[in-house]
Amino acid sequence: MRRRQASPRVLIGAGAVVISIVVAALLAVVFTGGSSNSLKDLPAVGSLNGALPGAADVETLFKGVPQNGTTLGSPKAPVTMTEYIDLQCPYCQEFETQLFPDIVRSYVRSGKLRVVMRPWAFIGPDSNRGQSAVLAAGARNKSFNLAEVLYENQGTENTGWLDQTMVANAAASVPGLDVRTLLRAVGSTEVKAQAQSVDAQATANNINQTPTIFVGKSGTHGHEVQLASPTDKQALVGAIQSALGG
Repeated sequence: MRRRQASPRVLIGAGAVVISIVVAALLAVVFTGGSSNSLKDLPAVGSLNGALPGAADVETLFKGVPQNGTTLGSPKAPVTMTEYIDLQCPYCQEFETQLFPDIVRSYVRSGKLRVVMRPWAFIGPDSNRGQSAVLAAGARNKSFNLAEVLYENQGTENTGWLDQTMVANAAASVPGLDVRTLLRAVGSTEVKAQAQSVDAQATANNINQTPTIFVGKSGTHGHEVQLASPTDKQALVGAIQSALGG
């Protein structure tokens, strides 16, 4: 499967940490500077009223499914799927919008599978902005909703499509999400620490492309699923069924 591969420069651990710190600091300025003007026309809480395309389907997909930070599904699920994704990655967009919904309906809702999302940023500045927004949404247990809305409205990578306006509109398209609080949280110390943690986990697991998917019994690292394409349902379902014991 062709997947979005990281530049070798991004895989240098120390450099990645420094870059993430600098970008996070810049994001804090972008998202909080002049916020009284940039946020005045936004709704206080997200809804489907005037929402972005696909938002209603996203709400239906995740409604009633437990979320805790960047984890989706029952904490007692016997199998865990860990996904490394970049919000700008077009192959991730295919996986998340075409295959992942079936997995949620068939395995997450039934309590058989929990999903751990690790939003990684390596393609460009928009990736960092998306990563920070999704991590900030985790504090409100809406990470998967926000990520899915962004994927439903993904633009061409590194064109500036994932700007502050897109993040704000996506947040406003997630029912129940406190929009202003989320936008102000993207540059917080907590979100910066979470982003650095994802970077460190990606380095430790030798991740160099997205999407990268691991599946295994809960409590284990799991095995990487070799997808022939971003929509390779047979490979992913096979891995889940194997971890479930057949």
